[in-house]
Amino acid sequence: MELTRAAGILLHPTSLPSGRLDREAYRFVDWLAAAGQAWWQVLPLGPPDEFGSPYRSPSAFAASPRLLARPQARVGADEVEEFVARHPYWVGAWASFAGRGALADQVRFEREWGALRAYAARRGVRLIGDLPFYVSDAGADLAGWPELFERGEVAGAPPDALSAAGQRWGNPLYAWPVHRATGYRWWRERVRRTLELVDLCRVDHFRGFVSYWAVPERNRTATSGRWRAGPGAGLFRAIERDLGELPLIAEDLGRITPAVHRLRDELGLPGTLVALWAFAGPRDNPHRLENHRQHAVVYTSTHDTDTAAGWFRSLSPRRQAASGLRPDEPHWALIERCYASPARLAIVPAQDVLGLGSEARMNRPGVADGNWSWRLEPGQLTEELAVRLRGLAERYGRTPSDTAAAAATPATPGTEPSASRPGARRR
Repeated sequence: MELTRAAGILLHPTSLPSGRLDREAYRFVDWLAAAGQAWWQVLPLGPPDEFGSPYRSPSAFAASPRLLARPQARVGADEVEEFVARHPYWVGAWASFAGRGALADQVRFEREWGALRAYAARRGVRLIGDLPFYVSDAGADLAGWPELFERGEVAGAPPDALSAAGQRWGNPLYAWPVHRATGYRWWRERVRRTLELVDLCRVDHFRGFVSYWAVPERNRTATSGRWRAGPGAGLFRAIERDLGELPLIAEDLGRITPAVHRLRDELGLPGTLVALWAFAGPRDNPHRLENHRQHAVVYTSTHDTDTAAGWFRSLSPRRQAASGLRPDEPHWALIERCYASPARLAIVPAQDVLGLGSEARMNRPGVADGNWSWRLEPGQLTEELAVRLRGLAERYGRTPSDTAAAAATPATPGTEPSASRPGARRR
């Protein structure tokens, strides 16, 4: 797939002031339109685990009821029946796992998310989702399709710059021969469900489709794992035959081999760049601005790194000076570098627009507690910030005409469509 030159903001719905799809979500869409942003990127929308992580959700298909603005809204039996008829593959496993009321919650989510997505589309804003590579070791997928998973080893990542001991995630590994024998049905249905909810999707841990780190289940760390072969292009070709061209982004970060890049390019997927990783490593470091590809998505920082301001403050005075970033506003200097990049899509976490430090980072890889809890304060994303961001987007050709047109006719701030009558506004 080809990307058009544009910009967007990364903010998970749990980081909205209420953590729900309420009026603040619509206000955020209004702010995105005013700021010249064409994309709103979120993290996975599934129910989080006990630590708040959306990357270890108990379902690869269900959406989180914690996001609901109206969790007690009435749902008719006919609505549940219609939802089941449209999602026959996975609703039984989820209902058996989650219990009474689980399917009604999915109807409520579809209702609220659909209204928000339609509102965003009218404002010239599209949605980027996130597809985790693995599933939970204690969820509906393992319980509903046990034959699709292996025993004895679990998922993780080898030691790297993010974690000296590696990361023992503990997720079950896929029994790839079984998936292949079924024509990758589970994956086809999973991607189908994801693309019902978003316009574009980041595929987390893309390198796992080439090879993945398998850790003995008995081990406490990931240091003694081993690489095992993934399914490669065959999985994606099976999905393409079912769904057509795939609007996906390859998250090709970490220990990346030429084989990972070959798969990414064979599939025609844009890769991922991180601006704050541009200041170290060899001359061919792909994150250096001069090495950026057009067919890529560039981030100032990610949900797994420190914020731009927090990262800069952690540098020694010598490295701060060598970076060439303005010490008074290093986050804005990094945003401008991303906007100036040849990469067609530039994404900035909301924390970096605000210049927040390490206290606002979303996740610390390898640390279970204390993550996924940062939230915006009401009104924190100001009109002044929107004007400044729009100015950069215009300067570097990242303001698409549909966004500009939407911003020229602003909607009533903070309004949302009625759940019973799509397109109507509440007064």
